[in-house]
Amino acid sequence: MVQSVLGSLTLGYRPLWNRNRALAGVQLFVCNDGEAPVDAPHLLRTLHETWGPSSPQLLLSLQTHQLLHDLLAHAAGGEGQPWIEVPGEWLDTDPGLRARVQAAHARGAALVWRGGADRLPDAPSAGFFRRSLVTLPPEYAVTALQAESAGMHDQSPVQPGWICEGIENRALLDHALDRRQAWGTAGWPAEDVLHTLRHDQPQPLHSTLLRLLKVIDADESLESFEQILSEDPLLAYRFMVFTNSAALGLRTGIDSLRRGLMMMGYGALARWLTDQLPSATTEPDVLPIRGAMVIRARLTEQLIDAGIEADLRREVYLCGLFSQLDGILREPLGTILKRLPLSERIYAATVTRTGPYAPSLDVACALETGDAAAVRQLRKTHDLGAEEVNRVLLRVLRDLDAARP
Repeated sequence: MVQSVLGSLTLGYRPLWNRNRALAGVQLFVCNDGEAPVDAPHLLRTLHETWGPSSPQLLLSLQTHQLLHDLLAHAAGGEGQPWIEVPGEWLDTDPGLRARVQAAHARGAALVWRGGADRLPDAPSAGFFRRSLVTLPPEYAVTALQAESAGMHDQSPVQPGWICEGIENRALLDHALDRRQAWGTAGWPAEDVLHTLRHDQPQPLHSTLLRLLKVIDADESLESFEQILSEDPLLAYRFMVFTNSAALGLRTGIDSLRRGLMMMGYGALARWLTDQLPSATTEPDVLPIRGAMVIRARLTEQLIDAGIEADLRREVYLCGLFSQLDGILREPLGTILKRLPLSERIYAATVTRTGPYAPSLDVACALETGDAAAVRQLRKTHDLGAEEVNRVLLRVLRDLDAARP
């Protein structure tokens, strides 16, 4: 049997968020395991066959010079093809790379230059690239914020159409996306966004509440309701707190979203959701934070043993979904989870990193970093195959709802 190219690679990812705070793409970090060359046509064919027309835009970040050379030699244009990142530093120092870039561009391949705002490509080189993935050095970030505060936005170093990376400041984020019309950002300054909102009581998303009320009005299936509810980690948590409260008067503990939905009924659910509406948040900067939590949950769920039964799979999903609630609620995660009659397996995986769900959660977290060495070590520790992990990652990323450019 021919070995899949995915068995010789280590992948990782980073979401790309647009100015509407919606997922627009995914940066896929690709690193080959060992010294053997990667079958570039096979990799491109695998990605093309995996991706769908509604999948997020894919940006390939190759971690070795040889892998980049090989993909550029076979990259072509056309609808649905991935973007290929070309580090500016490599372009300046790697003999032969410029010719590969020029040839790939001539075939219609979509290329993305990556580097610092202080080392932008010259005009002839810039013509090869569809977009730029740009890091702002500290002095450039200061200049951008000064331009923002002075209302002189045209004096900012941030250029329209850029994909910005390394932004850790919410004010700089808003400046880049809202004032300078950047295409988007790679990653999200979650810590600073949550810090600036620390005096506000965390609330569920207003948009999620409206979607759920529409589901009730349309008398849609329980599965539809559960799916939407599970896409807002804070609302899912609040729902479980409520279903386990004395106010509801249930005799046994509710340990899953599905069981809570079955016990409450749509009438009580509609009243509870309506009560949440006045205080629900419409703050757009929290959308990527909660969106990233959902991606982690889906990865955690899919990385578990394929033979696991449906109820346990939902439990694994909650494990991933609730694993970052401490950042939102500003309390220790152990304290948060102990308020619910959840399985001890969830507590063990999220708080002490032990138990049967810990391997899936650990790998899901490592995939977010793009740290190939860490992912490889976890695969070895937990006896997970490279192809198995990579196929799960690509499947989850493929199925994400995305706003296409």
